[in-house]
Amino acid sequence: MERPLTGPAPRLKAPKGTCDTHMHFYNARYPKHPDGVPPEPDATVSDYRQIMNWLGIERVVVVQPNAYGDDNRCTMDSVAELGLDKARAVVVVKPGVTDDELERLTKAGARAIRFMCLPPGHLKWDVMDEMIARVRPFGWHAIVQFDGREFPERGAQLKRIEGDYIIDHVGKFLEPVPTDHEAFKTLLRLVDRGNCYVKLSAAYEVSKVGPPGYDDVAALAKALAKAAPERLLWATNWPHPAMRGERYPSDVNLLDLMLEWVPDESARYKMFVENPAKLYGF
Repeated sequence: MERPLTGPAPRLKAPKGTCDTHMHFYNARYPKHPDGVPPEPDATVSDYRQIMNWLGIERVVVVQPNAYGDDNRCTMDSVAELGLDKARAVVVVKPGVTDDELERLTKAGARAIRFMCLPPGHLKWDVMDEMIARVRPFGWHAIVQFDGREFPERGAQLKRIEGDYIIDHVGKFLEPVPTDHEAFKTLLRLVDRGNCYVKLSAAYEVSKVGPPGYDDVAALAKALAKAAPERLLWATNWPHPAMRGERYPSDVNLLDLMLEWVPDESARYKMFVENPAKLYGF
């Protein structure tokens, strides 16, 4: 599959220290989890270094893909190759994980646990309270992905989370909702509590309008940027899992959209640099 790794320069000049807070690596050397989606074609550190150079990314958070379940080797080996001056990891660990394993992962750069509450995720709502409590002593936070239309019924459980957590992909409303929808208002109330962050990323996964503006998702992103710039993160979601051919998004466009979604330069600096540095210890 053809993935552009370079191209025209973006209009947005990423500030020094810019962090991509959500992307994945794939490599056929690592076995697919029996319950995982098929892995993507190889997406390697050398490929991603070209993306970093192209977009002006200096730091990265590597997120464990669903394809590998709780076998974190591809993710952690990639972090080691990039170096801890540049990379951190979000991993999947299951009930029964030992303190020794959590300590090992922490020393190697893991800083968060991933809850993917959509198929084919491996950690979901039923173990969220238990596993967040399990990893919290190691300084980890949680990242959570689910259908944002479920915010009203999931709000109580999310409120129970002590410490920081992150909601993926502008809330991942599988059918984008208007800003006055109760589900989005629930997200805003959670953000207002002070420990909930939201990634502005992957609009192409749910937008019914499509590129270049993804206007239905953009309306939600702009409302979040206005309400809580200190709670935003930016991410590429590279290599855009399951996107093929004409569906494959433009990495430059996804970056340049931040000029419109977060028009205030100081707010963008928080999103690109300060907020991820705080959460991931750069």
